[in-house]
Amino acid sequence: MDNLRALVIPSIASWCRVKEYVIGIDIGTTAIKLIALDETHRVVYEQSRSHPLYTDHVNWAEEDAELWWHHTRDLLQGATEALRELPGENPRIRAIGVSGMVPAIVLLDENGRPLRRSIQQNDARCTEQISELQVALEQDTLYERTGGYTNQQHVLPRLLWVKKHEPEVWKQVRTVVGSYDWIVHCLTGEWSLEENWAAESGLFDIRKREFIPEYLVPFGVSQDWFPQVRQPLDIVGTVQPSVAEELGLDLGAGVAPGAGFGLGEGVSVIAGTADHIASALSAGVVEEGDLLIKFGGAGDILFCSDELVTHDKLFFDYHDIPGKYLLNGCMASSGSLVRWFVEQFVPFDPQSGDGNVFHALDDQAEGIGPGSDGLVILPYLLGEKTPIFDPKARGVFFGLSLHHTPAHVFRAILESVIYGFRHHIDVLAQRDLHPKRVFATNGGAKSRLWLQIASDILGLPLTSFRNHPGSSLGAAFLAGKAVGMYRDWSEVLDCLSEQQHFAPNADAHATYNVTYGVYRRLYEVLKDDFHEVSDYFQQLPTR
Repeated sequence: MDNLRALVIPSIASWCRVKEYVIGIDIGTTAIKLIALDETHRVVYEQSRSHPLYTDHVNWAEEDAELWWHHTRDLLQGATEALRELPGENPRIRAIGVSGMVPAIVLLDENGRPLRRSIQQNDARCTEQISELQVALEQDTLYERTGGYTNQQHVLPRLLWVKKHEPEVWKQVRTVVGSYDWIVHCLTGEWSLEENWAAESGLFDIRKREFIPEYLVPFGVSQDWFPQVRQPLDIVGTVQPSVAEELGLDLGAGVAPGAGFGLGEGVSVIAGTADHIASALSAGVVEEGDLLIKFGGAGDILFCSDELVTHDKLFFDYHDIPGKYLLNGCMASSGSLVRWFVEQFVPFDPQSGDGNVFHALDDQAEGIGPGSDGLVILPYLLGEKTPIFDPKARGVFFGLSLHHTPAHVFRAILESVIYGFRHHIDVLAQRDLHPKRVFATNGGAKSRLWLQIASDILGLPLTSFRNHPGSSLGAAFLAGKAVGMYRDWSEVLDCLSEQQHFAPNADAHATYNVTYGVYRRLYEVLKDDFHEVSDYFQQLPTR
């Protein structure tokens, strides 16, 4: 009998063993990505689905929120199927965290359905409304309360564009949320707004942490449209039973009582976080002086501070770590500029995967010297946010000659994004803020060429992480922190492996000092021309 007990009990224990996971989902500019993270900080599953960015008119940037949810459902179903197939384990999903673009705008009707495509954070259509608000709102007071002056990142100008140009949509608006808030609602049935969406809206007092009525009511915007503002770790609710059943999230079914969650206990869903904040956290940006350059569809640069500090040429954000803050620069085009060039000008077979064409272009561009033989590009194809705040700025290819090849143009595009990052570091220096450590993440950081260009242009060593999952990792870690699966913020460093280190080449840096100077002067010389051309063509009928 004792021998039988010795055999049976370990077998039951092994059969009942539950391994816990958290899910991170990132609603990115060009794709949605999901990862599953286990108790030991190991990424056990990742997958993504791409989606289009609609630019039907000059300066427009829109996406389909319904498609975001459709792809999220597919990715969650794939994740649950993959977790079930892990040998010898009864998987339990503890929580889901979602990150996304900020502040994208999703307008919803009384039934909670999108009224139109989302208006993205890099949309630059509302130049007229920005000009009007720059007069209507006392800008120094606005800056003191919100951390920024009126700009294309703000929510109010885009809302007022809808009010003027789409009155039928405007009449039906009942709720306004961001990209990840929308997915959180689809999962839980609950409405929330994460605090960094609010902070970047231009409508929120960053010190009192509340919406400012005098920036809403006079413009016909109801405060009731905005759900409760929550911090990233706040648990908004659990996955709705009907959604859990559809997605197969009842992974605990069939295990010993109490071992899995089943449909009754549910999967916790946190308020989530902005994609660039999640990237900062997941890259180990946890100490004052840490700097992140994020190669997403848009380009972000984030500087960690222990003090609430603002800069009139940058955005302000709350760190996911309570008591820490981030100064944030955001360039309207980064990876989206690279993808635009490839899709429009580089023939390739889509069946072979676009990764192959990027690798091929990297190989070709690596044979071209720093500065791309005098080709300097301004990457302002969607206007520009920080640090120039000019939605009328445009892309410029300067110095083209007949000997330049597509590889030259590709390399010059990579360099242009880093020139933009360096501009932000110059701005930080105005506040006597200097990077102590530099990290790089997201899709573009898979390119060793781009990372070396970054180190050479910035003149700083930097660290990246091979195959880093990006913002989805930060979202997953936050979910685990919220439910007690991870206890200390430093544990995020355990998620990072395969570090790559890059050091600047002195000769390359000297060349880039020259081309960077050209880059900075080009905008100043062309600024008035940008505005003249933009104003003229905006008056023409839409064709």
